[in-house]
This record gives sequence, structure tokens and C-alpha cells, in this order.
Amino acid sequence: MGIVIGIDVGISTTKIVGIRDGHVVSPIRVKATDPVTSLYGAFGKYLYDNKIQLSDVEHVMLTGVGSAYINEPVYGKANEFIADGLGARHESGRDKIIVVSMGTGTSLVKCDGDKIEHIGGIGIGGGTLQGLARLMLKTDDIRTVSEIAVKGDVSNVNLRIKDISAHPLPGLPMSAVASLFGNAKSDASREDIAIGLIWMVLQSVGQSAVLASLGSNIREYIMIGNLTLLPQCRMVFPPIEKLYGVKLVIPENSEFCTAIGAALCYYDERFKMKV
Repeated sequence: MGIVIGIDVGISTTKIVGIRDGHVVSPIRVKATDPVTSLYGAFGKYLYDNKIQLSDVEHVMLTGVGSAYINEPVYGKANEFIADGLGARHESGRDKIIVVSMGTGTSLVKCDGDKIEHIGGIGIGGGTLQGLARLMLKTDDIRTVSEIAVKGDVSNVNLRIKDISAHPLPGLPMSAVASLFGNAKSDASREDIAIGLIWMVLQSVGQSAVLASLGSNIREYIMIGNLTLLPQCRMVFPPIEKLYGVKLVIPENSEFCTAIGAALCYYDERFKMKV
């Protein structure tokens, strides 16, 4: 059998992976000014970099918001939420999970065995971080924001339980955040604002995921998408895990899970979409 290629087409960034014999092959991402250019640029670069001939490609599966611009019959299409679930299951090795896809906004997908369903989401994600950073820091480059945040002190921005109470509240440690940005001053430093913004987005996403599953027995959350690359995840997620007794897991190839899932859809007729 040949290689099956999965492509997650964004508006300006496209992620592409290959699946051969159940293994992920050389994930890459390509940026362009529009989804069509991004798609074809990624596809060509992927074949060239990996010395793959067109005859070696068994099929190409597309997903993502940008895939709506592509209607060529040579491509298969995968539901993005199904792709999130299949990719996260493949990379984490778990099948009873909530998949938290941190993109421009955040979507939540519940996986329970072979059942995969979209259960909701929130309008907070990378787009939120970019927009607020554009307004407050005069940059929308998330990598730059992350680098600035390294020198910030989040306690100068967030209001914690210990800032408002002499004793712990039931079920809440003194270090728990009582109010995001509740302690911010008008002359807050650029570094403190940067860490405050990142903390606000990551905590909102993590806690929303946990709260969305309180009626179930799922306690493992697989975090995927570009925001998982932020080093601040290692600061924000552990307190959430401790507070709720859960696991927020960032798997290998976390930013490529949707593309991986798109390729995996090819192998299961239940998840294929008609173009």
C-alpha cells in the first residue's frame, strides 16, 4: 500500500503529514497568503522533501476550514472534529478522552471508544491571544508574545485567593486564581501583560474543557493545536490538573493531530465525507 496524506488546510497555514503502515511520516507546515496557495505549496513541498512520487500516494485527505475552497474530486474530505478525535487517539494511545483543539478558538471533541462527537467549544484560543496582543503589545506574533512573557510575573496581573482571603476557601488552594487580570495595574509592564494574556487564554481553555466533562467519567484531556507549543503550558496546566484531579496531556505531534486524523479517516468508511 502507498502513503496516505492528510492535510489540515487553514486560512494561511497548512499542516500536512503522511501515514504509512500506521506510522506518521514527516509532518510539516507551510504558510501562505491564502488557503489554495498554502495547500498546493504544502503538498508540493511534502512530496519534494520526502522524495515521494505521485505514484506512491494512495490517497489525499483534506480537512480544516480552508478545505471548503477545494472541490477537486481527487481529494477526499474528512470532518474536522472526527479528524481531531482520530488524530488525538492515535498520538495519545487513549480512547476515552476529551480532545481539546486549541486553534483560533477552541473546540471540544469527546471520544468514548469508537464513538467520536463534537460536544462544543469556546471562542477563546490563539485568535484571542493574537487580537489582545495586537491591542496591548503591538504585535500579533504568538512566538514573540511567548518570549516576552518569559520575563513576566503573573502574580502582578492575576488576583489569587491569597490576595483576597486570609484562609483557603473550600476546595481551593491559596494559589488558585480568583480573577484573571484582577490585579493588573495601569502601568503593568509589557512582560507582565504578555504572561497575563497567555495565562488567561490557556487557563480558560483548560478549565472549560474540564467543566464540560463533569457529567462524565472522563478525566483525561488531550490538548492539540498550535497553542500546545507554548512553553507556558507547563506552568498553567499542572495547577488545573491538581485542582480537579485530571490529566491534561500534550501528545507527540500535537500540532499535527488534525492532519493525522484526516489521513486516518481514509481507512474507515464511517468517517469519509463526500466532496
